[in-house]
Amino acid sequence: LTNTMDLRTMTQSLVTLAEDNMAFFSSQGPGETARRLWDVFAGIREQALGLEPPLGHLLGKAHLFDLDAETPANGFRSLVHTARCCLAHLLHKSRYVAANRRSIFFRTSHNLAELEAYLAALTQLRALAYYAQRLLDTNQPGRLFFEGDERLIADFLREYVTLHKGCFYGRCLGFQFTPAIRPFLQTISIGLVSFGEHYKRNETGLGVTASSLFTSGRFAIDPELRGAEFERITQNLDVHFWKAFWNITEIEVLSSLANMASATVRVSRLLSLPPEAFEMPLTADPKLTVTISPALAHTGPGPVLVRLISYDLREGQDSKELSSLVKSEGPRSLELRPRPQQAPRSRSLVVHIHGGGFVAQTSKSHEPYLKSWAQELGAPILSIDYSLAPEAPFPRALEECFYAYCWAVKHCALLGSTGERICLAGDSAGGNLCFTVSLRAAAYGVRVPDGIMAAYPATMLQSTASPSRLLSLMDPLLPLSVLSKCVSAYAGGETEDHSDSDQKALGMMGLVRRDTALLLRDLRLNASSWLNSFLELSKHKAHTNLVPVVEPMRRSVSEAALAQPEGPLGTDSLKSLTLHDLSLKGSSETSENPELSLSAETLASSTPSDVNFLLQSEGTVEAAKAQEEMSTKDRSRGVGAAFPEGFHPRRSSQGATRIPLYSSPIAKNPFMSPLLAPDSMLQSLPPVHIVACALDPMLDDSVMFARRLRSLGQPVTLRVVEDLPHGFLSLAALCRETRQAAALCVERIRLIL
Repeated sequence: LTNTMDLRTMTQSLVTLAEDNMAFFSSQGPGETARRLWDVFAGIREQALGLEPPLGHLLGKAHLFDLDAETPANGFRSLVHTARCCLAHLLHKSRYVAANRRSIFFRTSHNLAELEAYLAALTQLRALAYYAQRLLDTNQPGRLFFEGDERLIADFLREYVTLHKGCFYGRCLGFQFTPAIRPFLQTISIGLVSFGEHYKRNETGLGVTASSLFTSGRFAIDPELRGAEFERITQNLDVHFWKAFWNITEIEVLSSLANMASATVRVSRLLSLPPEAFEMPLTADPKLTVTISPALAHTGPGPVLVRLISYDLREGQDSKELSSLVKSEGPRSLELRPRPQQAPRSRSLVVHIHGGGFVAQTSKSHEPYLKSWAQELGAPILSIDYSLAPEAPFPRALEECFYAYCWAVKHCALLGSTGERICLAGDSAGGNLCFTVSLRAAAYGVRVPDGIMAAYPATMLQSTASPSRLLSLMDPLLPLSVLSKCVSAYAGGETEDHSDSDQKALGMMGLVRRDTALLLRDLRLNASSWLNSFLELSKHKAHTNLVPVVEPMRRSVSEAALAQPEGPLGTDSLKSLTLHDLSLKGSSETSENPELSLSAETLASSTPSDVNFLLQSEGTVEAAKAQEEMSTKDRSRGVGAAFPEGFHPRRSSQGATRIPLYSSPIAKNPFMSPLLAPDSMLQSLPPVHIVACALDPMLDDSVMFARRLRSLGQPVTLRVVEDLPHGFLSLAALCRETRQAAALCVERIRLIL
């Protein structure tokens, strides 16, 4: 019912239910729990009424930013949809409370905690709606990225990055996505916070993973603790942590398990392309050639690793020339099945570039869905393992991908293809590299691919804001600070971590042996500590949830709890955000809780002078001085004045202390941000097919890039899938929705081939 209900009707229904619940709980005596329930419904009423006008304003003008009438998608629409999801959940919960509040089985503490959590989320969404309204009023129709002088952009983003985020990573985790994917997101968040606790202790993925198993229990049963820890980790740990966490899937044991569930292919070989220059014919005049040199940036010439995947063994794939390039992967390279008969060369070839924020993963991480592609398309796939940042920043990855693409075009016969049709395909960072490789091929005058399929690509890496980027405040897979750290690393703003030099010396088998020993040690040491911590937490929960003996004449157990001066949650327990936390009782109360207030001292220590991907460079002005100026001159220009009087969103106690203080003019390079490429360069691109996610912080990258191409008369399609997160290709086997989205990508590739 809530899916078809218009915004005004939903708001009015929620307000009516909130007022009804307020009237009931106000009559339940002076108990602490009854007061908190009254407070939370009063807060829901206030925030719902305050949220409706800005959402209505956004909806009224959102169509001006769509690609076309058949593709109603942009960050403004996504933000409204996300707010509707939160309102719908509160509406459902309010109805449940109204229907069951007298029942003996009514779980007071659980429902109160959930209501407080979603009220916190609704309050932060209201702040995002005001920020989006600011973008809407500032930008020209059709322009999704924030326009204005650099100082205004910096002030806007500095204000935004200090918003509290932890409420979105606890009970509300993934509320905006399809329900089928939420258990997976919860597992990822528990794994991340547990992994973060043990990061650097064992140094490598398997050892940290083993230790994390023993501390994940308390995060699983305490959503508020998990949300607070998630925010702390995403704000404070560097890009090397994210490399380690995202590369867990590279561990041999886990990758083998993933491959067991994927399609069986005849060919899956890792090749090492030697760093040797070769000649390529020019498209304009095949009699002339151009030299394709190996990648040189940062580390000098070096081999490029690629993975050849083919469902059938085709002509050329077992040639001596190709076999000489095979790089051993140990047991994975053994072929135990009988030698099949060779199939003829396919007329098609797919060159794939994987995602991972430019800093993590390899073709092995993406192998499960690539095997399915090879089976469905009947074409060999060459996936490029480019060098990763921060050890190899821009333009190393671009150079290696371009070199491997040209090598594939020249040697397609070895790969089992005639090369009649060649498609470049990639996701996220890989989509960015697909565009830039094609731009570079056109600049060199060599053959460009026959088409590009880019899934949720990043096309704008310059510091700026857009309505869809606001969604990074609540995205569990692309948190706000992670975006900045990945792009900063790719731009060269992150220094290389040399602490793992001993790991490189050990090699893969040495690491496996060491991790096995660490695993056995952790099984011995951590089991007892996990049990103790679990028992202590259970004891604490039992103590804080203790309900005094009720009077015999009470109508229900729940109503007895409502009248107690100390509610079932306890006032000293770690709980969700309440109205007190939201500063709705006056500034005097917020000053008593310094963690939840945004003082000048907090900003001085937590707000950077320059946040890559988020903040433009402003020189070396100190954060305290910048905040003081913002609170006077800049607020008069509308930055802080975006909020109506009396509304105060929650601010982060973590600030932005570890967000990289780096902004590089390299981000304006069209080979890094293809959205900024001049018209003449974009006109050289082949047909482009983009598959984006409606709830992805990168959605506006896809919409604006498609609008640019459409305005130039370039062939482009944009398909937007609903209710799925960034990175759905790697989750293709998870549920029906992700399978359908992955099938859409295959269908786009088939159009090219």
